Amino acid sequence: MERASFFSPQAGRDIDAPRFACARFGIGDVVRHKVFDFRGVVFDIDPVFANSEEWYEAIPKEVRPSREQPFYHLLAENGETNYIAYVSQQNLLADSDAGPVDHPNVAELFEEFDGARYRLRRSMTH
Repeated sequence: MERASFFSPQAGRDIDAPRFACARFGIGDVVRHKVFDFRGVVFDIDPVFANSEEWYEAIPKEVRPSREQPFYHLLAENGETNYIAYVSQQNLLADSDAGPVDHPNVAELFEEFDGARYRLRRSMTH
């Protein structure tokens, strides 16, 4: 498998990753965590784990996900608060049927929810 590297600001180092990764979700998709009670909209995707070692080691070993899968940055919400989440692909399910995400930063990055997903604002695209 052909590999490449990219710099991760969260990890503070270069990350080795497959040149081609298969992400199940895309930017603007609404997802729900399989275990924990929160949902969010995807605003960035890492092809493999690209956060800090401290973050990874803080996950209990028995539920720690593999590093070799896509990880998603989410504008997340639960019943109490809004926050940024970083979640492995194995822990996410599609959740657009539950409607839009109530996060204060959604409008900065995305157009209105179209019933299925959010579209990235033109000013945010290359």
